[in-house]
Amino acid sequence: MGALIVGFVLIAFCVFACLPSGVGLAWGTYVLDFLRGCAPVLSAFVGLVAVFIGFADLKDKKEAKKEELAAKEAEEAINKKSSAE
Repeated sequence: MGALIVGFVLIAFCVFACLPSGVGLAWGTYVLDFLRGCAPVLSAFVGLVAVFIGFADLKDKKEAKKEELAAKEAEEAINKKSSAE
């Protein structure tokens, strides 16, 4: 609940800061300059995170396939053992 209130307060401050002079702090141009400057760095960071997530997903799929194959082999071994008796 506290995080929700803090989030709304920070969003309200951001809107107030971007409003024109007389009503707000008139930081709109500075915010746009910051967004223009950080866009390449932010996109590179998001791309790097996406690559790490992709590698982790491939690793998880490979591991799941191994587990599925091991379970299938164990089931076949149980079936062979029960049919032999």
